[in-house]
This record gives sequence, structure tokens and C-alpha cells, in this order.
Amino acid sequence: MGYVLSAVARVLEQPTAWGAVWEMALLAGPLWAAALIGLLLGWAWRPRWAAGLVATTDGNAAALAPAQPPFVTLDFWKAQLPARLRAPLGYAGTAVLQQEEDKVSAQGSSEMANEELVVGKDDLVNLWKLVEGRDGGPAWIKMMEKSLPTMTYQAWRRDAQTGPPQYQSSTIFENATPEEVRDFFGDDEFRMSNKWDDMLIYHKTLEECQTTGTMKVHWVRKFPFFCSDREYIIGRRIWKLGGAYYCVTKGIPCSSIPRRNKPRRVDLYYSSWCIRAVESKRGNGGLTACEILLFHHEDMGIPYEIAKLGIRQGMWGCVKKIEPGLRAYQEARAAGEPASKSALMARINTKVGDNFVRSLESNSDESEIVEAEEKPARSNVARFLVLGGAVALACTLDQGLLTKALIFGVARKFVGQR
Repeated sequence: MGYVLSAVARVLEQPTAWGAVWEMALLAGPLWAAALIGLLLGWAWRPRWAAGLVATTDGNAAALAPAQPPFVTLDFWKAQLPARLRAPLGYAGTAVLQQEEDKVSAQGSSEMANEELVVGKDDLVNLWKLVEGRDGGPAWIKMMEKSLPTMTYQAWRRDAQTGPPQYQSSTIFENATPEEVRDFFGDDEFRMSNKWDDMLIYHKTLEECQTTGTMKVHWVRKFPFFCSDREYIIGRRIWKLGGAYYCVTKGIPCSSIPRRNKPRRVDLYYSSWCIRAVESKRGNGGLTACEILLFHHEDMGIPYEIAKLGIRQGMWGCVKKIEPGLRAYQEARAAGEPASKSALMARINTKVGDNFVRSLESNSDESEIVEAEEKPARSNVARFLVLGGAVALACTLDQGLLTKALIFGVARKFVGQR
């Protein structure tokens, strides 16, 4: 403290402004240099427990992951950049992923011989119960309701007893058929070329079954700059039940692709939906609209409360990009552009008879949907800051009891308590 005071005194004693600036530069320069060097060294040699602050530790992943390269290598510093800035430099690891996955594809579709190993009948039953509200889970809490001229969106959330928070959404597109929407969501090539899903930066089909339409796919998705990108090994399959399509997408194990520090593997992933024709919101009496009921949860390796806050803030920004993407997809199909390989695979569906539904309807477990809007979480710290600021302001101003009462009234509105 004495050194700082003496340095400030030297700055004030300078007769000219340039002299004061020079003294401040001499004082601040070494401090900034030391801070930057310490930040770089600390990030390069951070311990494993530090990485666990933003991602939960996975013992198997740590055992299988290769050693981190020295911090002086160019590839290491490229990996530290956000995906958006890293794109012009080329995705670090794409060449390695391509080589390894070519080996996996060359092995054939041996795992697809037994469809139960990837996506099976139990997954269809679970999705059907979610759609019908018979899975016996906690109540759904409504998060938001938004709309565009040709799209309506609603979202709910619930906190499971174990595992990450779960989300349900209903999206209704006007002037769309279930078949168009099914192909649209299954078309990975268009998803990347159109960039309506700008989080997807890499995809590769590892295995596929021409009989059931089951696929094993490798995805890499970009995350915000404070997190590394995430990779997914997912299995997906589509059933046709009546006039609706039940699409199951979930994370599956894959020993043929080794784990890495970056991108981080997401093991717990579930994102499945039911696509069906519904009556238009315009009241024309016809089934000219299409509804997608989505059920999603995943363990991204981020604390759940932080993940819930980020998802809530960014959910609508991502969803509203889907509508122009779907319209562009419809225009491309109408213009005669050929469907991609993944879209063709989405058209291979397993048809389910009415007996399957009748055998499930005896299950009476139901999940409520709470229609009350979810109130945003309020931090006790924020409450104390607002109240403390109000007290300080009221004590500073000497304007009588009426002014102070007004200040406390405004603070009470923000805090939401007496």
C-alpha cells in the first residue's frame, strides 16, 4: 500500500501532463505485463480441478484422453479460440476426425445388425409416454410463448430428481407437412449449409441401416468462448404411428472414436420429437399446419443452474432461426434440388400398428403441465444489492420521509418483497 501511495504522489508531483502520463506508464506497464503473463501461464498449466469448474470431471474420459499438448504449440492456441474465430483457421481436429471415422465406416454396419443396440422399441415407448403425458415425471412449468406470422412456439421445463433439467416445446409451422418437417430436421447437410442451426460445425454419418433407417452420427457443436466445443455420438431412428412420426435421437456409446480433451464428449443426450399435422391457427378448418413436440435434455458438463440461465436467455434466439430455414428448405425442394443422403435416410421409417398403442394405453401415469408462467430466478445477492443501494440513497438524500418512502417503494418493486 505504501508503494502505491508513493507512486501516486510521484504522479501528482509532475509539473507537466506528459510527465504524469510517463510516470503512470512506468507504474502500470509492469503490472499489466505481469498480469498477462500470469494469465497465460495459469491457463496453459491449469490443473484438472480448475477445468471442473465449468465441466464435470469424467473419470473414463480422463483415462482415455490423450495428454494435452504443450502450451507453446500453434494448435494449442488455435484450440483456445472460440469456434467462430477458429473457423477461418480451419477446425482443429477435423482431419483427425475424418481419418478415424473413415476407418469406422470401413468396418461396415456390424452394430446395426442388432437394432436394439442403438435405438429400439423401448425408446419408442418412452417417447410415446412423453407425448401423451404418461411418463410419470414431475410437472412441467411453462417458460415462454412466442410467435411469428407463420410459427407459434411454446416451451416448458421441469427439474428431474436426478440428471439435468428437461425441456418440452411445441412448435407449429403454418403451411407445412409432416413429411417436409421430418426431412428438414433429418437433413444434416442442409442444417450446416443453410446455417439455421449455427451451433453445428461438423457432422459425419458413421453407420446406417437401410432396413430400419437407424443411423449412428457424429456431431461437433460449438459452445460459448468460455467452454470448449462439444461432440456427440448419437443414434436416431424414426417410427410412423398413424399419421405422426416419432423421431428418437439419443447419445450412444462408441468405443471406435477415442475421447479427447477438446471437443468434450457429451454422453447423456436426449432430443426426440413427435411430428404431426394439426389444424391451422388461422381457423381455415384444414390440417395445413405441422406441430413438432420436442423433448430435450443433455448433460453438457456445465453446472445446471448456469445451463438453465443460458438456455432460457438464448432459446428464442435459436428457435426463431428455424422458420426461415424451413421455408428455404421448402423452396429448395420445390425447385427440384435433390434430397441429401441424410434426408433420404429420414424417409426410411418403421411403421407401427394400432395394437401397439392399445397395449400402452393401460398405463395411467400422467405428468402435469403447469400453465403458470415460470418466474425468473432471483438471486439473494441481487436482492441485497438493490436494498442496500436504496438504503444508501435514502440516507444520503435529506429530502424528508416522502422521498425516502418513494425510494424504498421503487426498490421493493425490483426485489418483489416487502
